[in-house]
Amino acid sequence: MSSTSSRVVVFHLDDRRYGLPLSAVERVVRMVDVTPLPQAPDIVLGVINVQGQVIPVVSARRRFRLPERNLALSDQLVIARTARRTVALAADAVSGVLEYSPAEAVGARDIVPGIGYIEGVVKLPDGLVLIHDLDKFLSLDEEQALDGAIGGT
Repeated sequence: MSSTSSRVVVFHLDDRRYGLPLSAVERVVRMVDVTPLPQAPDIVLGVINVQGQVIPVVSARRRFRLPERNLALSDQLVIARTARRTVALAADAVSGVLEYSPAEAVGARDIVPGIGYIEGVVKLPDGLVLIHDLDKFLSLDEEQALDGAIGGT
């Protein structure tokens, strides 16, 4: 691998592909029962217990204004770290790790300035992969509401 390439874990929502930096992803697991969390922000589907750790499950569908759909046992959870907490993103499927060069990527500010939670886009022959900045995925208000909701469990 070249020192100038980057790697992301690619996940799918409907027919769209998204990526998270490989360095932020702890693991990918099969969907489990998600416990609803009263008073959590709308983007939070609930919480799961992973080896004794309570992890919030966030909906990328809601963040990106995609049509809602019920979680399925075939779905997967991408467990990843932000600067402040570990979260699980619900995904329809995870296709693996994509390695790309700077020439294949376009920074988000070059496409749509001010789109906070998108770091960039990777251009592939068969379409695009939107790369997320997971640290900006939850707003400060959502983080505080989540802290309050988890603290009350």
